[in-house]
Amino acid sequence: MTTLIAVRAGDVTTASRARRRPRWLLRAGSLIAALLLWQWLTAADVTLWLRFDRLPTPIEVADQFGRLLRDPVYYLDIAQSLVRILTGFALAAVLGIAAGIAVARSWLLADLLQPLFEVVRPIPAIALVPVAILVFPQNEQGIVFITCTAAFFPILVSTRHAVRALPTVWEDAVRTMGGSRWRILFSVVLPGALPGISGGLSVGMGVSWICVISAEMISGDFGVGYRTWHAYTIVDYPAVIVGMITIGLLGWATAGAVELAGRRVTRWLPSRISRPGVAT
Repeated sequence: MTTLIAVRAGDVTTASRARRRPRWLLRAGSLIAALLLWQWLTAADVTLWLRFDRLPTPIEVADQFGRLLRDPVYYLDIAQSLVRILTGFALAAVLGIAAGIAVARSWLLADLLQPLFEVVRPIPAIALVPVAILVFPQNEQGIVFITCTAAFFPILVSTRHAVRALPTVWEDAVRTMGGSRWRILFSVVLPGALPGISGGLSVGMGVSWICVISAEMISGDFGVGYRTWHAYTIVDYPAVIVGMITIGLLGWATAGAVELAGRRVTRWLPSRISRPGVAT
């Protein structure tokens, strides 16, 4: 029986690997097709409904990208944006998780804080730029504040819903065995809410990038967003596209890191999605 199970597991692994190859080829093919379409539209100066004659070609963007890779300022801008995004996101993660648990676990804190959160939450974080300029003595602090605010509410809402969705029988079981409130928090609430918290962190990272780039365009002195807007003001469109690509790559890398960390801390969970043709 053990040998049969091992053979079946090997067959599943082989089938899974064989299925991954066409998927990677499909993804690479979609990117290549998009680049070829971009090259044709811009090189042919297509002006049907959208005007592609003003856009730089992928070759021009690649040349500009190569020049920027040799410029130390390019790496300084990336480092500045990463410091801002990571600082604001770390603050938002701590505050959002703590506030979400507090609001979900305490009716008193829910009555005190939730009305304020619900009033402020619909306000776009980028709309707080004038307030940040007035309140904070330095632009750097204001940009971190905007980034933190952008990520705070997705993390708060996800954490609150995840904690409230936990089965009460888990908490009752620990309480019956004499567990304290702190024991329940660290043994039941936090582990049980981790999947929802991880989803909120992933969403918060994506929203943070949107707001930090916008804030850098408005009030920054360095950063990828500031440099992209500066390139637009001097009509350097290849540099604008390079800035956009850089933002996309940085956002993809940081969001991927957050999702990977979330999968690592919740790997004890059973798989909830069955792959076609694979036994679970």
